[in-house]
Amino acid sequence: MFTGIIEEIGEITRVQQHGDAARITVRGPLAVQGAAHGDSISVSGVCLTVVGLERDEFTADVMRETLEVSTLGKAAIGTHVNLERAAQLGDRLGGHIVQGHVDGTAVVLSTQDGSAWRVVRLSLTPELAPLVARKGSIAIDGTSLTVSAVGGNALDGYWFEVSLIPETLAATTLGARAAGDLVNLETDIVARQVERMLEFRALAGQEVHA
Repeated sequence: MFTGIIEEIGEITRVQQHGDAARITVRGPLAVQGAAHGDSISVSGVCLTVVGLERDEFTADVMRETLEVSTLGKAAIGTHVNLERAAQLGDRLGGHIVQGHVDGTAVVLSTQDGSAWRVVRLSLTPELAPLVARKGSIAIDGTSLTVSAVGGNALDGYWFEVSLIPETLAATTLGARAAGDLVNLETDIVARQVERMLEFRALAGQEVHA
């Protein structure tokens, strides 16, 4: 489990393809401090398991499904990523509960700078749109953020906005994101559970009346 509070910006230094999976190596001096084989590290919102450690780098395997639903499928040497070590019992929960299970990706539609913040608008697929609510929590590339606005429709497409403070712009990869960029999304765990309960209830009702 993670909090969505990014500890450092890392860099992918090696990508090895293994059939329909991949093994990546990431440089992250802070992330590897105290890390051991089998530990979990969030890489731009994707929970990966450490399988190798060397100096200031760690290596992890990425399975096919993760490559398909996240930006790691297009990862290359030199790609910058957000890094966060798994939360420990007793830690302050500065963000929100982030599992590291990416739901899908979103496209940055636009950015607009204010006097002390930046408003970023991102796309939402029809599947994820019901799970994103104004003032709700969302993780973008592993960064815990609050949704400031939602909108759109089935015809023109759904979208949501977040407002990024200077600290977030400086301490995460989101500061370099521009229109057209792809990012990882993890919706709020409570929203996902509620959706599943409603879906199950609807299916049960259909079975009763069948």
